[in-house]
Amino acid sequence: MPTVSIVYFTGAGHTAKMAAAVHQGAAAVPGTAAHLLALRGEDITHGRYDNAELFAQLDASDAIIFGSPTYMGGPAAQFKAFADATGGRWYTSAWRDKLAAGFTVSSGPSGDKLSTLHYFFTLAMQHGMVWIGFPETPMNDRGINRLSSYSGVMGQAGQESPEVAPNEADKLTGELLGRRVAEFARKLALAK
Repeated sequence: MPTVSIVYFTGAGHTAKMAAAVHQGAAAVPGTAAHLLALRGEDITHGRYDNAELFAQLDASDAIIFGSPTYMGGPAAQFKAFADATGGRWYTSAWRDKLAAGFTVSSGPSGDKLSTLHYFFTLAMQHGMVWIGFPETPMNDRGINRLSSYSGVMGQAGQESPEVAPNEADKLTGELLGRRVAEFARKLALAK
């Protein structure tokens, strides 16, 4: 059974809402397991991320979807500490040929979210992963991909409560990303 893991950091809870939507989409694909893995600040000691259990789950996954809020034009420092800790896996090519995708949330319609998605893409490429984009056009009556991002999924949330933002359209977009990645993981598993 193919496994999709959503690994993310959330600050105020908005990215956790998007991560839950991505997880819901991945879990909805029959014959696929989905794991929601939150990065916790307490797993960072003296600037270094360390959580062997989380890494074991990612190592056993067929697909990894990265998520972080966009802070100051890039991923949160907590996510970056996690990414830096993947160096050992890079060295051994442990994540080579796994599927990868990403999502981010920030307050502005753009908010330099593309920089965060490109960071995820670069991380995935360094690991030899296969990037899954998001092909849905934004001109639809459901608000899917309303922020017009094809590199990954973008959500918008400012100072409002995570119960309000990201909005339903953004969460639906995240759900569709999770489903898309899980469907690709399933197709690859069936082809083997």
